[in-house]
Amino acid sequence: MAGNTKQILASLSVNVAIAIAKGIAAFFTGSGALLAETLHSTADCSNQLLLLLGVKQAARPPDDEHPLGYGRDLFFWSFIVALLLFSGGGVFSIYEGIHKLQAPEPVEHVWLGLGILLFSVLLEGWATLGNLREMKKRRGEQPLLQYLVRTKDSDLILLFGENSAAVLGLLVAMAALLLSWQTGDGRFDAIGSIVIGLILVAVAIFLAREVKSLLIGESADPAIAEAVRATLGPAHPAIEAVPRLITVQQGPGEVLVAMKVRLTSGLTTEQVVKSINAFEAALHERAPEIRWCFVEPDDHA
Repeated sequence: MAGNTKQILASLSVNVAIAIAKGIAAFFTGSGALLAETLHSTADCSNQLLLLLGVKQAARPPDDEHPLGYGRDLFFWSFIVALLLFSGGGVFSIYEGIHKLQAPEPVEHVWLGLGILLFSVLLEGWATLGNLREMKKRRGEQPLLQYLVRTKDSDLILLFGENSAAVLGLLVAMAALLLSWQTGDGRFDAIGSIVIGLILVAVAIFLAREVKSLLIGESADPAIAEAVRATLGPAHPAIEAVPRLITVQQGPGEVLVAMKVRLTSGLTTEQVVKSINAFEAALHERAPEIRWCFVEPDDHA
């Protein structure tokens, strides 16, 4: 989780600087789109603090009340972050845009606003590229979209979703500010705020959907099932097959595996125990992320 914490801290630092800069620009220009972006960056700062809390909570060791650990704590906080992005960022930006649309105001000090927006794009772009590099390490040859749908790294996809939405929102804010300035029509700025809100709502819904699946209990990466089947073979002749296999993602880098195995006939109890223990040890070596492994012999499976 050290890599994820580093990504969160980097994004937090960027968003603190950007929120301050956007707030100054929104004050001097009177731009609704810039105000929406200020609120967006402020919400992102809160979200990243919640993700840090989630990482810390998820790292707690198992106890009597939570024998499988606290790994899903991060999924819970990730879901809260998606909700906050939806309400605190998206819905409020749409509301602000509608309000400005009903009572449009001219924008002022446009060059100050554009300069700060450009500064923000560079910082957000740097943070987004950092997310992409980290995801490239983890997804390997897997296509990016497929990785975003299948990954179990809820905090990393949240950071990427926030940062990429921020870059797109900043570009929209720049376009809205320029159009309002060139035409003298403040409604373009209001429309920009609404578009930014819609972007945030769309990203929040996608993220919430992905995290919800992990929160209620999603199967682990298919590579875990492949590791189980790859472990079978001449090294473990007592285990003929695994007719029933369940994998569950319990937290970041923590997987639970439960399976029924069909054993060769005529084994003593001691031989069954040794065969299963040897199989579990080999499986843990092949897939270290498997933290809990439950094997049930069943000749009728």
